[in-house]
Amino acid sequence: MRSKILLSLFCSLYLFCSLPAFAQKRFTLSGTVRDAATGETLIGASVKIEAGTNRIGTATNAYGFYSLTSAEGNYTLTISYISYQPITQTISLTKNTILNLELQAGAELKEVVVRAGERKNENVRSAQMGVEQLDMKLLDNIPVLFGEKDVLKTIQLLPGVKSGGEGNTGFFVRGGASDQNLILLDEATVYNSSHLLGFFSTFNADAIKNVELYKGGMPAQYGGRLSSVLDVKMDDGNNKQFSMQGGLGLISSRLKLEGPLVKGKSSFMISGRRTYIDLLLKASPDTAIKGNTLNFYDLNAKVNYKFDDKNTVYLSGYFGQDNIGIKDLFENDWGNTTGTLRWNHIFNSRLFSNTSLIYNKYNYTIKLLDDVNNFTATSLIRDYNIKQDFQYFSNAHTLRFGVQATHHRIAPSDISTSAGSSFNPLSIENRYGLETSAYVSDEYVVNSHLNLLYGMRVSLFSLLGPGTFNSFDAGGNIVSSSAYGSGKVVRNYFNLEPRFSASYVFNDENSVKASYNRNTQNIHILSNSGSSSPTDQYVMSSNNIRPEIADQVALGYFKNIKDNTYEFSGEIYYKSMQNQIEYKNAARLIANANVESQLLFGKGRAYGLELYAKKRTGKLNGWISYTLSRTERKFDGLNNGNYFAARQDRTHDLALVGIYKAGKRWTFSGNYIYSTGNAVTYPAGKYQVGGLTTFFYTERNANRLPYTSRLDLSATLEGKDNGKRFRSSWSFGLYNALNRKNPYSIDFQDVPGDPTRTEAVQTALFGIIPSITWNFKF
Repeated sequence: MRSKILLSLFCSLYLFCSLPAFAQKRFTLSGTVRDAATGETLIGASVKIEAGTNRIGTATNAYGFYSLTSAEGNYTLTISYISYQPITQTISLTKNTILNLELQAGAELKEVVVRAGERKNENVRSAQMGVEQLDMKLLDNIPVLFGEKDVLKTIQLLPGVKSGGEGNTGFFVRGGASDQNLILLDEATVYNSSHLLGFFSTFNADAIKNVELYKGGMPAQYGGRLSSVLDVKMDDGNNKQFSMQGGLGLISSRLKLEGPLVKGKSSFMISGRRTYIDLLLKASPDTAIKGNTLNFYDLNAKVNYKFDDKNTVYLSGYFGQDNIGIKDLFENDWGNTTGTLRWNHIFNSRLFSNTSLIYNKYNYTIKLLDDVNNFTATSLIRDYNIKQDFQYFSNAHTLRFGVQATHHRIAPSDISTSAGSSFNPLSIENRYGLETSAYVSDEYVVNSHLNLLYGMRVSLFSLLGPGTFNSFDAGGNIVSSSAYGSGKVVRNYFNLEPRFSASYVFNDENSVKASYNRNTQNIHILSNSGSSSPTDQYVMSSNNIRPEIADQVALGYFKNIKDNTYEFSGEIYYKSMQNQIEYKNAARLIANANVESQLLFGKGRAYGLELYAKKRTGKLNGWISYTLSRTERKFDGLNNGNYFAARQDRTHDLALVGIYKAGKRWTFSGNYIYSTGNAVTYPAGKYQVGGLTTFFYTERNANRLPYTSRLDLSATLEGKDNGKRFRSSWSFGLYNALNRKNPYSIDFQDVPGDPTRTEAVQTALFGIIPSITWNFKF
């Protein structure tokens, strides 16, 4: 009932705002913008019509579609996209008009561009706050570990985004935990976004078309996580001609194939990547190493078919697998599988529809291979998802609305053993849930100064049977137990999630913005580590675990100078979090059928200042980002009920990125990072039990690891342009060029020969690491 009332009020407000449009004759210009060479739709291309002082502009949506409505008349149409040649032409708007356009890529660039293809001053004018678009071409020049282009490590150089650890792809956004980031690949949720325990991400950059990161003020179409949305979209494939590209590196190689199935109407893209560390291990003369397993591989595939100008179908999928093992000792395998079927339909020049059927699964297997102590443990989380989204373009409004339903299944742990094993078999009940939501939002250009983005998301989570569901007291003891049949509702949680953002534009170069948004989360990770791990355990909201809730407010100032060559922004934010989850001291999380008895529930807060300065174009460009922040948690059963620093709390984070185009063939780049050490808990004392030392701890996360400081360098040499289709380049890199031993962990132990004294032992994973990669395309 509440949602119906809110929807009625919203529609009334929308109609009231639209009434002036009926006073004059107006027509709509709409269409799709594509790359002329590949047929790829261009996301965020600028579309503008103007006549005298009458100027209206928009940007293409996630599928390259645009729609503009204005009074009858003659206009100058301009369509532009960074790194492409703009189109300018005169149009006569005397009826609703469909105009599909293709942009030609520009001539050989004499400079590097560090921004994606949105309108030049979109960062100033847009009501959206806390959003970053990542240009995939930029990744070619950002030095990273082992020379592998990596989306997740690149976003860690942005303000408000903190690394999960040295060389790790895990990340934290504005004080949120690692599981509070919604990571989407063609709309499918990716639960574990890392390879090789976090040193590589699951995203093969060759297969990626566009990346958007929302840190705050999330649009209403996104939900299910508290802190951020990382929306990754795959390439559609070249529908004009066949092409191949790839790269050969020191530890991995990749290959991408794309081309038309029906020229101009249908295309495919398939991209694969594999490490070959295991092949090197097999060739090793060291018998202790030979036969061990250490590899990952992933595969991205996509196909689409354009039936006509109004109907296009896309089918995309991802499969990735990691394999780590020590012969005759253990094996650890994990992987993601996703599949997305989408139908784009244009009802008319103003109404755009996207219907999606989505599947995703994450699973892992651990095996102990010893004859006596052997077992096989498996776990998975699987989702079926259906979405319907609409966009309606009307005058100064862009209305979005839709519904979504996701069926979750979590298999926490299934342990099997041999007859002679010292371990007992165990099977923990599966858990099922249904998450449904509806949303409506409006992007309203009130006038040349004021822009609004407001909406509401309504979410309902239902915990479903079959299963036996226990309730626990504060001590973790069972106080009641109830059995439910298949499909029976155990518990419902209903939440309203209002979203609001506004920008006030003083002129084309200056604006202030403010936002408020509420998010809820019903899928939670239980982990003792600071970043994602293959063995992280997933749980749903239940009769013991309530949905996590976060309320975030933000205020920012945005400024561009010298025709948008330089950008500057400063944002402050405050986030309060309810129903946060922590484990009790000495909690047992793995293979525990009553794992909810090991949990504590409390609240959190995060606040900070983010500064960002960027030079967008020129031979020398790059950016500086700085974050000053605090992240704290409070639980009655920890730290005497006082606030304490969360694991991801770091006071200072600084990143400097520079890219220099030296002539036609050489590009040099480097980045430097500095960050305060993570919060950790050091022992407050120790005692002897049976001749063994046992440490005891007091305050949670009251200590700090040493600071992290690292300089990375890279150089790219383009092959000679011989006028042929074949192109190649060499990329050279130095990760941690200053060879600083940054802390990964610190352990405490007795001084050898003197158990009355204690020493701290610091582990550093990486010194200086060179890399070289040969890239090719034809």
